[in-house]
Amino acid sequence: MNPFAQRLLDWYAHHGRHDLPWQRDGTPYHVWLSEIMLQQTQVATVIPYYERFVKRFPTVAELAEGDADTVLHHWSGLGYYARARNLHRAAKIVVDTHGGQFPADLELLEALPGVGRSTAGAILSSALGGRAPILDGNVKRVLARYHAVEGWPGQTAVAQRLWDLAEEYTPQESVAEYTQAIMDLGATLCTRRKPACERCPQREDCAARALGRAEDFPGRKPRREKPTRRTVFVIACTPGGGLFLERRPDSGIWGGLWCFPEVENLAQAKALCRDQLVTDVQSERNLTPLRHSFSHYHLEISPVLLTLAREPVAIRESDTLRSWSATQLPPVGLAAPVKKIWQQVAMELGNSTPGEPQQGEIPL
Repeated sequence: MNPFAQRLLDWYAHHGRHDLPWQRDGTPYHVWLSEIMLQQTQVATVIPYYERFVKRFPTVAELAEGDADTVLHHWSGLGYYARARNLHRAAKIVVDTHGGQFPADLELLEALPGVGRSTAGAILSSALGGRAPILDGNVKRVLARYHAVEGWPGQTAVAQRLWDLAEEYTPQESVAEYTQAIMDLGATLCTRRKPACERCPQREDCAARALGRAEDFPGRKPRREKPTRRTVFVIACTPGGGLFLERRPDSGIWGGLWCFPEVENLAQAKALCRDQLVTDVQSERNLTPLRHSFSHYHLEISPVLLTLAREPVAIRESDTLRSWSATQLPPVGLAAPVKKIWQQVAMELGNSTPGEPQQGEIPL
């Protein structure tokens, strides 16, 4: 075994994390689910979502059978909702195409929606007895520092160099342990800021440490100023205390989630009530604006509360526009700003316990 891997495994045996929920479960389903959740999200954040998700969907077959709203509801708050939609699609493929078993083949794993090369490698190595390198954010950081690889990993040449190193160091045996070990090293010692170099098992040979430039690696993504977009959320409230939400298209931001209808101004908000809800607006009030940041832009949200003159009847059977009582958050997928505004409106309407989570829901 190469010295890098041996040192890492020795360190992991004494200092690594051995009791994460998906390690206790250890099946391909649980490893796959955890890997998808851990994309762009830290372990501490993922654990409660993972545990509640598995409680509701204990097998890939039950996930495949679940409806999209329930899946997104149990994902609400984790963000990057394309992950949840791809998770649901991939579960159906595993059941329909692979007989409910995850294929022990790297290319077939990569073909699943939302599963890239690194995630496929993690599933194969950690749960299916195969060997494949991984290159998540933690591993990129460890290898970039160990070899002082200049440049941003989003660049093709830099990414290829890191993949070559990942392949070189991945051992032929104890692959599952090595895979977890190198992720743990990046997550606990070789952190983005203030790495604990003095406790790292690779410190003697680390090029970045020798240069005194550990925090310079890996290179940063070139910064671009985020633009700001503005929208108006229409909070249409019925005389009975119901609030309307609209299901968003599957593609795009918050795809497949339920959201307050969006318009550009108050006139369009009133027109929406008149044309889609077939009722007049009795009163209107601007609520506290909210700023929500995505990876590539900021969104300035201006919620306007419109009290309807009468109960709408034209949309009761609609699949894309529905109302729920403001007393409880709906059991569907909701983006974080929608939850916050819903809770604010519930308080405005005088409900004593707005936003109490229903079974399986995680509070903000």
